[in-house]
Amino acid sequence: MKLNCDMGESFGPWPMGNDETVMPHLDMANIACGFHASDPVTMDKTVKLALQHNVEIGAHPGYPDLVGFGRRSMKCSSEEIKKIVIYQTGALQAFCQANGTRLTYVKPHGMLNNDMMRNDDLIQTIMQAIADYDPKLKLMIVTTPRFKEHTKMAEEIGVELLYEAFADRLYDYDGQLTPRSIENAVHNDPDLITQQVDNMINGFVVNRGGEKMDIHADSICIHGDNPASIQAAPLINQLLHRT
Repeated sequence: MKLNCDMGESFGPWPMGNDETVMPHLDMANIACGFHASDPVTMDKTVKLALQHNVEIGAHPGYPDLVGFGRRSMKCSSEEIKKIVIYQTGALQAFCQANGTRLTYVKPHGMLNNDMMRNDDLIQTIMQAIADYDPKLKLMIVTTPRFKEHTKMAEEIGVELLYEAFADRLYDYDGQLTPRSIENAVHNDPDLITQQVDNMINGFVVNRGGEKMDIHADSICIHGDNPASIQAAPLINQLLHRT
C-alpha cells in the first residue's frame, strides 16, 4: 500500500494544511486543481514540492465550490461533470509538464467523491471523462464491498482503478465513509489513526457499529488539514513500508 494525502489546498494568502511537513512522508500527492481550493501559484508550488520529495502526483478535482471547499453537493449534468473533471485535470497536467513531470492518476475531491460512490451513473461519467482525456491515467476511488463491480465498470470503459482507504475517517455500516455531519466521523487521535492503518494492512476496518469489515486497498489517505493525521504520518509511513 502507498500513503496519499490531499495537498495544495491553500488559496492565495489563506493557508490550508501543512504540505511542507507531511510531503516527505508521502508516496502520492492529490493536488487540488482550483475549483474547490488552490490557485495557479499554489498548484505550481505543490508540484515542485512533490518532485523535491519524489512523490507521485495526482489531480484532485472537485465541484466548483470555493466557498464550501467542495464539501457541498451540486446538481450538474453528465456533460458538465465531464468538462469539470477534464478542465481541472488538464490545468494540473499543464503545471506538471512545465516542471518536467506528469500526472499518473485522478482522485475526485470531497462531495464529488462521495456522490460518485453512491451514484453509478456519476462514477461512470467520471471514468469516461478520464478515458476521454488520457486513458493512461488511473482513477482513485474509495474501496467498498462493491469494488469488484466498480472494477468491471472501469474495465468496460477502459480505465484502471486504484482503491483507497482512509486512515482518519470513520467507516459507516455499508463500508462508505461516515458523513462529516455525524459526530466522530473524523478521527482526531493519532493512536486511533495508526491503529486503523494497521487494521487496513491486515485486510479489515472496524465500522461505526464496531463490526469488522474486509477491505481491499492500494493506497491509504490522510488529510493534511487534520493535525492528528500529520502527527501520525511518519509512523504510518513506517507501517506501510516495513519489510
